[in-house]
Amino acid sequence: MKRTRKILLAAVLLSSVCGGAMAQKTSSTGAPYLLSQSVDMSQQFVQPTNTLFCADSLVSFDPSTGVGTLQWSRNEMHARQAFNTNGYWVTPLQNLDFPGPAYDQSPQLEFRVEPVNDRTVRVRFFTSPIIPKDDPDELMLVQKPAVDMSAWRCTKTDKGYTLTSGKGAIEIEQYPWRIIVRDAEGRELTRTRHLLDNDSTQVKTQPFSFIKCGDDNGRMIEPVFSLKPSERIYGCGESATSLNKAGQKLNLFVTDPQGPETPDMYKPIPFYFSNRGYGVFMHTAAPVTVDFGNSYIGSTRLFMADETADLFIMLGTPKEILGEYTALVGRPETPPLWSFGLWQSRTSYFTEKEGRDVAKRLRDNKIPCDVIHFDTGWFETDWQCDYQFSHNFKDAQKMLSDLKKDGFHTCLWQLPYFTPKNRYFKYLVENDMAVKNAGDGLPYEDAVLDFSNPQTVSWYQGQLEGLLKQGVAVIKVDFGEAGPYLNGVYHSGRTGLYEHNLYPLRYNKAAYDIIKKTNGEGIIWARSAWAGSQRFPLHWGGDAATTDAGLLGSVRCGLSVGLSGFSFWSNDIGGFVTKSPEKLYRRWMPYGMLTSHSRVHGVETEPWLYDEKFVEYFRECSELKYRLMPYVYEEAKKCAAEGLPMQRALLLDYPDDPGAWLVEDEYLFGEKMLVAPMLEEGKGRNVYLPGKDSWVDYQTGREYSAGWHNIECGRLPIVILVRKGATIKTVPVALSTQWIDWSKVEEKKY
Repeated sequence: MKRTRKILLAAVLLSSVCGGAMAQKTSSTGAPYLLSQSVDMSQQFVQPTNTLFCADSLVSFDPSTGVGTLQWSRNEMHARQAFNTNGYWVTPLQNLDFPGPAYDQSPQLEFRVEPVNDRTVRVRFFTSPIIPKDDPDELMLVQKPAVDMSAWRCTKTDKGYTLTSGKGAIEIEQYPWRIIVRDAEGRELTRTRHLLDNDSTQVKTQPFSFIKCGDDNGRMIEPVFSLKPSERIYGCGESATSLNKAGQKLNLFVTDPQGPETPDMYKPIPFYFSNRGYGVFMHTAAPVTVDFGNSYIGSTRLFMADETADLFIMLGTPKEILGEYTALVGRPETPPLWSFGLWQSRTSYFTEKEGRDVAKRLRDNKIPCDVIHFDTGWFETDWQCDYQFSHNFKDAQKMLSDLKKDGFHTCLWQLPYFTPKNRYFKYLVENDMAVKNAGDGLPYEDAVLDFSNPQTVSWYQGQLEGLLKQGVAVIKVDFGEAGPYLNGVYHSGRTGLYEHNLYPLRYNKAAYDIIKKTNGEGIIWARSAWAGSQRFPLHWGGDAATTDAGLLGSVRCGLSVGLSGFSFWSNDIGGFVTKSPEKLYRRWMPYGMLTSHSRVHGVETEPWLYDEKFVEYFRECSELKYRLMPYVYEEAKKCAAEGLPMQRALLLDYPDDPGAWLVEDEYLFGEKMLVAPMLEEGKGRNVYLPGKDSWVDYQTGREYSAGWHNIECGRLPIVILVRKGATIKTVPVALSTQWIDWSKVEEKKY
């Protein structure tokens, strides 16, 4: 049945976001907006045509239900000159809406404080008297969060109300209205900002507020919290910028940034935590721009395209906060053992012969490997996704079977965009399975699969199922960042405002579910993501540059996405864009083998295309991981169970060590091993060893005390250390994980 899209025409023409016309004109950089660039929502909050409603005073609060009423004062952004300096000033605005009595000068609107447990509180603010219903198609949360009012004791105070648990306190002050978050010792962690906070500063920043936009009367909310001196912020997804986000402004908008070297992200995640002991999950699919002291060093500003602020505030150490967050959005099952082996790939193998030859040369050269990946070229026409092997694969099913007998699983590339020359294009359009615009046509030239339509999901899964039944083990879930935003209307009835960021989550889930159902093993290889995608492993860091910057960006992205709830993550070893310089490939290879999953991918990645010495070196790097496979898989199971990353920043395990919070280019590989990649050429590098224990060099056996050291590399150009007293399990190297002799596991105490 054809959907009734016409009723959404006006909203979509305004791009269904407040200030949508302006969003189409300018990008996050202020330049003309280009399709699929990230969107800077902060620009919408400074328009002089907005009406600004500032959270002002508490009207009522019911401790038994957590439901309260908040009064919002009506204001405007008013131009002001002072000593020939022009700027904006927040000033009271007299209500001139007509008919006057029908509209409140200072609306009184509901908010809710709902304890989930003694460590997490859900706080919701509504900008309309109409309370939106819970989304029946909820994707980000694994289940509807409990409301446990007994987890926090509420008391009336002279200033308002205080909710207390054994983990901390939430204070609600009457006037000026504030929410103050404290830890178990009573130390203030953060507080909401009120308009009166501007009295003590010449810099007049917006307080906790929402706007009514002049161009469409739509509403968008801006929660604003204090940012303390020396406060450090982490999370927000797979970001290549400094791990500490304090001082940064990031757009949480799914983007194809063309590589892991920019502030824009394939995997933005609306979650962050502070070194002060609290975390915040912004439960929304709408675009969000987070400003952590970028525009004003004392404020965290959350510019949300959503009209409701649904915030989960969590207290504890970084590990405890990640545990709370992943309990809400879900944790992955441990991927199959074979997936932790080496994945051999390039762009692309075009024939059955190429695939067989690569597999044979890997075995002939005694290089451990578990996966052969066919990228864009296995179709009849390169990039033209039709889910069928080309004529260059004489007997694809036999090839898959033969590779499996020789210890290889097979991965295939595909994408969710169908060009007009694709044989499925007309079928998808005629059967209403592509995203449309308000005119009931296509928002792009391409037919973009609409995964909010169950019929589309069924059709898509049917295509994958046919390949899986032939013997394919895993699908590369590439792209997904271009779910139509400004002019996209989806089967769900929503526009791209809410569906764009959800697109990769729907896409990840559709592929993962059919692979798990057909093969009994849950695994994909995906690039784009949103909150909830971590349930569907695994993801990789995208098209890294074949430069030192590409290596640095990959290390940072892996750490940052790990601090955002993802346990399993990989990268393109050697870089993607051009044939990797040998010196760079040598430094990247051991790092790539010491992430949860390891894939070489790009231009001419095969080691025999360099020289015999590099073949030997490549083999040695692969053997490093295969020898460690008992340790790797054991750590993987722990990480999946606890929602922790395998490649983790030092601060997760050493939160009481101030130095651990400063390190951004080394990491813990599981609980017991520390890895410091060589980001530049050299014999060694400075390495920080956290905690109070000593560390033992895995390659040389030399012991180091905690603190800073300049450590020379061993045989491989990377620093690998084991915590003193830890036991590491190893096994004799096998050419495939399916041939590991688990009866020969050895334990070594360091």
